Amino acid sequence: MLIRVGSRGSRLALVQAESAAARLRAPGIEIALVPITTAGDRDRTRPFGEIGDRGVFVKELEEALLGGRVDVAVHSAKDMTSTDTEGLVVGAYLGREDPRDALCGAEGIRPGMRIGTASIRRRVQLLALEPSLSIEPLRGNVDTRLRKRRERGLDAIVLAACGLDRLGLSGEIGHRFDPDDLLPEAGQGAVALQVRAGDVDLVGAVDHEPTRRRVEAERACVGAIGGGCLAPVAAYHDGERLTGLVAAEDASWIERRSGEDPSAVAAELLACMP
Repeated sequence: MLIRVGSRGSRLALVQAESAAARLRAPGIEIALVPITTAGDRDRTRPFGEIGDRGVFVKELEEALLGGRVDVAVHSAKDMTSTDTEGLVVGAYLGREDPRDALCGAEGIRPGMRIGTASIRRRVQLLALEPSLSIEPLRGNVDTRLRKRRERGLDAIVLAACGLDRLGLSGEIGHRFDPDDLLPEAGQGAVALQVRAGDVDLVGAVDHEPTRRRVEAERACVGAIGGGCLAPVAAYHDGERLTGLVAAEDASWIERRSGEDPSAVAAELLACMP
């Protein structure tokens, strides 16, 4: 039996896809990796909001699934929309790795620093920690952003810690933010294996239930709020409780609420928005 596994073509995406493939391989099962270029990969300069919606790194992979060109799509769970595309489901989540954001280039935040990130979620939380920061837009894959930090003379950049760990670049990390300081993106640190609705058996055996429970709660919270990576919205479940966040784009206000039920946390956040 041949299982065609679709993935973005970046170095990190292929590392994640190979990790998934290694778990899926079994006697009688062959794996073929199929690199697919997404809208977010083609346009590495414009802000995400000018390219499309939150699914700029998943849409083409989902189309390949629906079109029967691949059998499994491997995603960074944080890149996915908060609701499943019709006809598709997350058949498995691999065990979650470090969900935190990482500061590269410095060991902590100092007044007046120039920090690069394209994430509005990170920008508003960084400014809440230190209003004097200069937050500059920075896009590209992990290696590109590390290179651009040096070329542009930025004091630091913020990346997902898990991506650096997976690429063997943990030495670039000067500080890992506690979620109490920088709440992660919903799904950050997790890899999702998406399949057609009738094909869960292809991947179900590798599903990590604790990761599924946490990430599904985070996605549900963000979906109920109605935001994503294009808005200052975040959600993170630490295994015991779910924390959600909404903020003004100019960082003039930030609200956090915690609880067990995603809908209730989202409702509390929506109620406190100006």
